[in-house]
Amino acid sequence: MKRLYLIGGTMGVGKTSVCQLLKSKTHNAVFLDGDWCWDANPFQVTDETKRMVTDNICFLLNSFLHCSAYQNIIFCWVMHEQDIIDGILSRLDLTECDVKAISLICRKDALTKRLEKDIEAGIRNKDVLYRSVERLPLYNLLNTQKIDVSDLSIEETSEKIMKL
Repeated sequence: MKRLYLIGGTMGVGKTSVCQLLKSKTHNAVFLDGDWCWDANPFQVTDETKRMVTDNICFLLNSFLHCSAYQNIIFCWVMHEQDIIDGILSRLDLTECDVKAISLICRKDALTKRLEKDIEAGIRNKDVLYRSVERLPLYNLLNTQKIDVSDLSIEETSEKIMKL
């Protein structure tokens, strides 16, 4: 049986880092970051670009699910609304697949500290702080397993995910 990890969380919570480690710790694993399917300049959010990114994500995830080389498919994206998760899952062939829908959550102070570090390093723009903090409460409304990463290392977080 294949396993599909859907890992959501607000910007800066540590999704990509956790997923990269999870990929290295699981057998026959492949990782897709939803942001890779929508890396554009300028970044434009329209109905057309939203459809395009979802099409891209679903195409790649189905390709991984159908490929015999992969047992563990790891996907992360912001996924702050249940409709996003449900929309993606409804378009996937989940035959003989165990889906683990997970939201990484954290306290506001922990998220602020992480994002300020990234902003100072030039990795992120300042406006991400407000947008990311604003989305934090939305994850509590989702039908996902929650992992509070406020005081967890990337290693500890990946271990918790692997035990689910």
